[in-house]
Amino acid sequence: MKGLFALLLLLVAGPLQALCPVWTPARAATEIATLHQQLSLWDRAYYQQGQSLVDDTLYDSLQRRLQQWQGCFQPDVLPHQSQWAEGGNLTHPVAHTGVKKLADKSAVAWWMQSRSDIWVQPKVDGVAITLVYREGKLTAAISRGDGLRGESWLQKVENIPAIPKTLPVSLPAVVLQGELFLRRPDHQQAKDGGMNARSQVAGALMRTENSDLLDQLDVFIWAWPDGPVEMQQRLNTLRDWGFPLAAAWTKPVSDEYEAEAWREHWFRQALPFATDGIVLQQTRRAQGKQWLPGQGSEVAAWKYQPPSVSSEVTRVSFSVGRTGKIAVVLELLPVQLDDKTVRRVNVGSIKRWREWDVIAGDQIAISLAGQGIPRLDEVIWRVAQRDYPVEPDAGRYHPLSCLLPATECREQFLARLSNLSQKSVLDLAGIQRSSWQRLMAHDDFTQLFAWLGLSVEEMARLPGISNARAEQLWHRFQFSRQQPFKRWLKALGVPLPAAALDAMASENWQSIQARGPEAWQQLPGIGPKTARQITDFLADRTVNELAAFLQRQRIPGFADLNVPGVDN
Repeated sequence: MKGLFALLLLLVAGPLQALCPVWTPARAATEIATLHQQLSLWDRAYYQQGQSLVDDTLYDSLQRRLQQWQGCFQPDVLPHQSQWAEGGNLTHPVAHTGVKKLADKSAVAWWMQSRSDIWVQPKVDGVAITLVYREGKLTAAISRGDGLRGESWLQKVENIPAIPKTLPVSLPAVVLQGELFLRRPDHQQAKDGGMNARSQVAGALMRTENSDLLDQLDVFIWAWPDGPVEMQQRLNTLRDWGFPLAAAWTKPVSDEYEAEAWREHWFRQALPFATDGIVLQQTRRAQGKQWLPGQGSEVAAWKYQPPSVSSEVTRVSFSVGRTGKIAVVLELLPVQLDDKTVRRVNVGSIKRWREWDVIAGDQIAISLAGQGIPRLDEVIWRVAQRDYPVEPDAGRYHPLSCLLPATECREQFLARLSNLSQKSVLDLAGIQRSSWQRLMAHDDFTQLFAWLGLSVEEMARLPGISNARAEQLWHRFQFSRQQPFKRWLKALGVPLPAAALDAMASENWQSIQARGPEAWQQLPGIGPKTARQITDFLADRTVNELAAFLQRQRIPGFADLNVPGVDN
């Protein structure tokens, strides 16, 4: 049986199995045990104390990660499942099956194709409960527990005005399953989010004393085991009994497009409760005595895209920018966030990265900041063994380093070249980082502006550059020669603020060389520190060698000038 579960995990995980960590058996055992322990702690807090210590989506991602590790290193062990509360003293008359989670519209279409008479409801964000009526009288209210047994919540439910205490029938038994939720008038999920509604409900039910919050609770009935065969009859009867919400918020759907339309509508419409997706269910279900936890294939959930998603860090990269600043980038297992596929996130400086304390193997939560830029929100799980990457020597990179393509300078030098392509600099449209990398393979590419001296034939002989591409590059390079002097100052990397550069009159290399710190401070945005940086930059020998090269290339502002400190 265990082998069968392992096989199922392999089939479900699919491509993820190729992502097994390269760990020793000892380390794998430690990492699995540590994460298993953490998930169990969260389980106990949620199912026994009613405390949600981690977002559901993040919990689910960590559970999937643990199951993946188990499939990699412990294939004979049953995959981890949520450890619901133990020791419940009441048996559910009908087990809670749970719902199958569908990842996207394609998964919804696949689930629906073999089913008919399907209905959709909002997935109300609350806690599950069983209500039992005997001869029309409420006799039991049972927490979900482990799906088979749970705790008695009858005393609390009797103090919830919204839940009928009697039904106008004399049936021997009526068993209803639903979601206890906190009423949220005019709640818009797209704008308001979950607002921690589930934890508030669980907390009110777990407390020994009655909470004032009970007056604000209600129930959404989503299952009536062994009830009427037809869905509409079920809904009408529930409404007549005092459970009106299911009738108001249950709609028939024929395909995934209609399901998607309701999902989007309810995400933005004002509802009386918080939601986290939609639930699809076919009308006809097995008899209640056949229901078992984890086997609710006749019901499926399509949850909303969370504002943040989790991913595993696969590598910590250090990127040197053109001015020598080092940025730390986390490379990730690709994840979908809104309409973007996110593969990396920038965490800023080395100092900031150290504060985050994140390395390969850690699980992080990311969201989209302004303009759709991925950002790191939190580290939700850290691997037990902390193998930190070697940091670059921050002291060797600065605004005057790597003007030449030395081996240790490749990153900063490439960043300088990529900057040349910017529209606000030399406007070398269509010349990206990859093009510069190919050009750097030329033996004569020995400094920042070496490309000005390359012929079409020389470029065409380089790997990855065709004759047509070489022609395009050459024409772009010739066009750059017409750019004004200020653009070439940007290309050199002179640390001039934009406001100061705009305020400068038409000048040339010789005139800016003649300026002292006091003169620079007369321009907007330049204080004493920046003035010193500018004069130091202009006095650098390599910078002046580049200026001499631009002079020989007859670049505007450099031609026919004497470059200080360089023999022309």
